[in-house]
Parts: sequence; C-alpha cells; structure tokens
Amino acid sequence: MEYPSQKLERELWRAGYQNIVGIDEVGRGAWAGPIVACATVISKFESFGFAQDKLRNSNLSIRDSKLLSEKQREKIFNQLSKKVIWSVGLVSHKEIDSLGITRANLLVIKRALRGLTVKPDYLLVDRVNGFKHRLPFKSIVGGDRKVFSIALASILAKVYRDRLMRGYHHKYPAYHFHQHKGYGTKLHLDCLKKNGICRIHRQSYQPVKNLL
Repeated sequence: MEYPSQKLERELWRAGYQNIVGIDEVGRGAWAGPIVACATVISKFESFGFAQDKLRNSNLSIRDSKLLSEKQREKIFNQLSKKVIWSVGLVSHKEIDSLGITRANLLVIKRALRGLTVKPDYLLVDRVNGFKHRLPFKSIVGGDRKVFSIALASILAKVYRDRLMRGYHHKYPAYHFHQHKGYGTKLHLDCLKKNGICRIHRQSYQPVKNLL
C-alpha cells in the first residue's frame, strides 16, 4: 500500500526552509455548507515524531482523507490535532454563490494561512488553479496522495468540515446533513425534492438552482 512521504519536506529542510506548510481543501463539490481549507505546519525540529513509519506502528496511517474511513479520520484528528500547528479557513455557501467556486477556493486557502500562529517558510498546495502567493510554493497534482503534510491537512480539514455538517443536521434535521455532509447523494436529492432548499444550500449549484 502506497503512503504519502516526507521526501519533499526533507528536501526543503535541507535547502534551508524550516516551517513547511501543507494545504488542502474539502467541500468544493458539495451542494450545501462551506468549503474548508486547512494549513498544517510540519516543522524541521518537530517533524520526526510524525514520520509515516512511526505513525503506522501506532495504527495512525496518514493518507489522503478520501482513502480513510470516518472512524480512522476521527482517530487521527483526535490524536494529532493537538500536536501540530494548524489553522482552518472557511468560505460560506453565500460567498461561494457570490464569488464562484474558483475564487472561493483561492480565498479559503488565504484564510487558512492567515490563521497560523507561526510564520510559514514554504507552501505545499494540493493543486488549485490560479493559486499565487508571495511565499515560495509548489502546487502538486494529487498532493494529498503523495505529500505527507498535504495528506495531514486533508484529514484535519475533512474532519473539521464533517463536524460542522453534523452540527447543521441538528438545525435542519429534514436534510440528514450528518450522513451525506452536503454532497450530492441520492438521499440528499430526495431531501431536496421533498423539502426544497434550506439556508445553507449553494444556490448557484445544480440541482439546487433548479429548485429555486
């Protein structure tokens, strides 16, 4: 089984960079709720406690969040979220409707970076069209499958957003957000046909747009 590696982070440390930040976002394709980005700092002086081989020995395998079960993601979040420096950014459903998803995607990354408590030296970004920054960065296609820091960011962002959507379930129980998390499933579509849209649906997205 292939796991993301810290090869790129180690190359950057050898080049003199210290605080390497992995960035990923979740929720881009959902019909409801925000998009969430996470920026995760992997520091040269703290990283080796999070090396992939050590984590696997403790049954904490960092991988692309989409390749892990919800239970696995929650376990990783609970054990590592207090041990690494990380920050999230959110862009609401209303902002997505106003800006469009491409601009919203760029904005959510900026917000995640803005919340960090340390100064990043180099950014590793899961591929986002149009991304630019004053700091040196590398945009990587499939970065959440290849690069350790991006994979960790994908897990933290996914768990954070899933918890938000479970919270929305209590406010809008007729839509079962705790199950589909706002994504386009048959259950979600059935809820829309039965109940119409609610306040957190993205009105610029199909099939929501057709129901207005």
